[in-house]
Amino acid sequence: MKNRIIHVKGAEVTIATQHEQDYISLTDMVRKFGDESILYNWLRNRNTIEFLGIWEQINNPDFKPVEFDRFRTHAGLNSFALSPKKWIEATGAIGLYSKAGRGGGTYAHRDIAFEFGSWLSPEFKLYLIKEFQRLKDEESRAASLEWNFQRTLAKVNYKIHTDAIKERLIPPRLTKAQTTAVYASEADLPNVALFGLTAGQWRQANPGQTGNMRDSATLEQLVVLSNLESINAVLIHQGLSSVERLTQLNAIAITQMCSLVKVDTLKRLEGSQEEITK
Repeated sequence: MKNRIIHVKGAEVTIATQHEQDYISLTDMVRKFGDESILYNWLRNRNTIEFLGIWEQINNPDFKPVEFDRFRTHAGLNSFALSPKKWIEATGAIGLYSKAGRGGGTYAHRDIAFEFGSWLSPEFKLYLIKEFQRLKDEESRAASLEWNFQRTLAKVNYKIHTDAIKERLIPPRLTKAQTTAVYASEADLPNVALFGLTAGQWRQANPGQTGNMRDSATLEQLVVLSNLESINAVLIHQGLSSVERLTQLNAIAITQMCSLVKVDTLKRLEGSQEEITK
């Protein structure tokens, strides 16, 4: 995710992503109050060292408690000094990170950034929390709208898909039960091509889940599923058999998912393709 900017009492504060978490620029925060000496004074404070150490022990299994104890012992002495880089390298901390170059500076996990905000000014901290929460609410609404859009798109494409089935694959004078069976079989082609199992198999494997496999799909899967349903409708009109279409759809699913997510997450899809082609 790209860096985002929030405005806190006239200060532009950068929000970055690290370890799949939100990190706030302490460097940006401190500019409103002076230079980075404020940050270094905060770091050498004993209460700060204890807070950082406890946060790391809760969130970081690779944290080095022996080095933490050494810093805590010397904290508060006139001769004691601590930089973010020194803290990170000595303890293996993940709550802080330093970045050089453009857009660089010291960033902290939001928990730690809010604590630093208290050091700067209680008022600034409250506005920081307010603006950060506003940003997260906006991102949550945007993500929800995007997911719902793709879910709706999948439903619309499904209608196109079932119309093609009705026109080309369902012979006249079928009973209602027979028609349902054909629709269910054809509707599962994109499911099997993408997920490696039918809707019924998914329900059996997930008895505690509400909804269906599409409701549990990721945004990337919904995008590909919409494409597969449109492509399957075209292949139906071309007169291809279900076996031929399933093979093609599975290959397309793997190609499109490779473009959307990391290749190493698609090994299970490649396995399903091998099963289909056997």
